[in-house]
Amino acid sequence: MSIKVLDGKRFAEMVIQGANHLSANARYVDALNVFPVPDGDTGTNMNLSMTSGAKEVKNNVQEHVGKVGAALAKGLLMGARGNSGVILSQLFRGFAKAIENKSTITAKDFAAALDAGVKTAYKAVMKPVEGTILTVAKDAAKHAVATARTHDDLVGLMEEVLKEAKASLNRTPDLLPVLKEVGVVDSGGQGLVFVYEGFLAELKGEKLPDSPSSLPNMNELINAEHHKSVQSHMNTEDIEFGYCTEFMVRLEGKAPFSEENFRQDLSSYGDSLLVIADEEVVKVHIHSEQPGEVLTYGQKYGSLINMKIENMRQQHSNIVGETTTPLRSESDVPKKEKQEYGIVAVSMGPGIAELFRSIGANAVIEGGQTMNPSTEDIVKAIKEVNARKVIILPNNKNIIMAAEQAAEVAEEEVIVIPSKTVPQGLTALLSFNPSAGSPANKEAMTEALSHVKTGQLTYAVRDTSIDGLEISKGDFMGIADGKIVLKDQDRVKAARNLLGKMLDDESEILTILKGEDASQEDVDSLVEYVENEFKDVEIEVHNGEQPLYAFIFAIE
Repeated sequence: MSIKVLDGKRFAEMVIQGANHLSANARYVDALNVFPVPDGDTGTNMNLSMTSGAKEVKNNVQEHVGKVGAALAKGLLMGARGNSGVILSQLFRGFAKAIENKSTITAKDFAAALDAGVKTAYKAVMKPVEGTILTVAKDAAKHAVATARTHDDLVGLMEEVLKEAKASLNRTPDLLPVLKEVGVVDSGGQGLVFVYEGFLAELKGEKLPDSPSSLPNMNELINAEHHKSVQSHMNTEDIEFGYCTEFMVRLEGKAPFSEENFRQDLSSYGDSLLVIADEEVVKVHIHSEQPGEVLTYGQKYGSLINMKIENMRQQHSNIVGETTTPLRSESDVPKKEKQEYGIVAVSMGPGIAELFRSIGANAVIEGGQTMNPSTEDIVKAIKEVNARKVIILPNNKNIIMAAEQAAEVAEEEVIVIPSKTVPQGLTALLSFNPSAGSPANKEAMTEALSHVKTGQLTYAVRDTSIDGLEISKGDFMGIADGKIVLKDQDRVKAARNLLGKMLDDESEILTILKGEDASQEDVDSLVEYVENEFKDVEIEVHNGEQPLYAFIFAIE
């Protein structure tokens, strides 16, 4: 089979099969993850990133290959996660830019676009490291350009691209000693090879299996009983910058923006820095010890969206089994130095608690509508964070007074931010600035409470009549910023109606916190509804695992 010209429809199918093949093998790529630091899950991040790109392509299938490429780049940019996902998005951002004005492309165009993608990706990485996905992409692209000088068949070209990508992947242990020590190839490079395998299969008219490929030592890599995790070859204390920080800035003209200056300034906050930007948004990935400072810097240029902060030391300890330590006498335990600030948050549900911890909470007290913590509980948490200044986020109107009382009896300086809901608490915490003084933080965090609308879906425990609504026991009630606005016997219908009342033209981001009683089918139904009715609203979903409330919605 010979293909001399590639149009948008065929390229779209290449992207979709590449994404599907990566998805089928994401767990294998996860098992290879080792570099640069264990921020968890290369395969998962690349899979979610590529899936986002493929989804955008599916919605924009057309003959014009440049427009399909633009859709892929947009989907990857918005969905990029982790270091590897961001690099993948940059590879295809440069690729798309090179073909944007072409309705069809030749083998020579395809090779030149691969090369343009490599240049874009290298530019985005502050300190490129060889022996990674960058090297695999570079070697494959270089070989593609050379091959295209004498070959005009796209199938033959893609065969050569894949052949060189695999050869480069096998050379990665020679470039990175840690890979050779562990006995694996680079995980990001392996992910890219899976994408290229999908591309070639589509060009040849073949379909790859949905199940994982049969690869050497796959079971040994994944099964911890037979093979030590890759991360076990590193020590937790060796991680210099402990927080994997990702966010996007919606540029609003607050200050003149230069991608080069922005990248240079952020480089002082940590490592593994990636910065990518277009006319509207900037996406950042960085490993930092002070994620709050990084977010504060980004906020100079516009609104922060799609934020994610992960504690890599905790992830690493969990992976290598360092979660338990031998018992020591109190005299053997070194006293921790008091930190300047400590954050205490009240939360219901383990998923929400972890969300608070991931963005900076030092202690999380279990509590909520039916289990209000006592003043003593809050005082104990204040002591636990071991800080000179402690900020408390009650996240429930019934807990604010107990928090204020705890502030009065505590020896430390305590600030109570009167957050009445979980979304308010999360928004306030994202406004915290560790380098600012107490008055400034109190003002900024309190002011942030007004920037988010809270929706909650729960059920009635008895018959009642309120605000003109006749509510029966068992009805699902929609609550908007503390006011019951609707009821329905159907949970999903009630949730949809609540979102319909709360979302408007000003809404930009919807965060859905799934409760323990809600199903994934319920979530999918809500996401589909919002995507159809409010096309400009970005959606984030977290498994909050909260009791009583099937859903909590945060609307910004």
